[in-house]
Amino acid sequence: MSKLEKLLQRIKNNPKTVRFEEIEKLLLRRGFNESQAGGGSSHYTFKKDDVFVTIPRHGKFVEEIYIRQAIVAMGL
Repeated sequence: MSKLEKLLQRIKNNPKTVRFEEIEKLLLRRGFNESQAGGGSSHYTFKKDDVFVTIPRHGKFVEEIYIRQAIVAMGL
């Protein structure tokens, strides 16, 4: 099992303790493009074809609802 597969499994099992860098890595490896609104916004938008997911970067962990949305957007 590769490191990415292990990370994905850990995120699916416990979506409450996921750091922004971890979900960002998975989305980028799955072919999503990342963009950030101007003006110092803390919200990052990931896009692949016509699928969008926006994840704010606040605090130590990303909120569970955003992780679940990212998992659905990746088709997992």
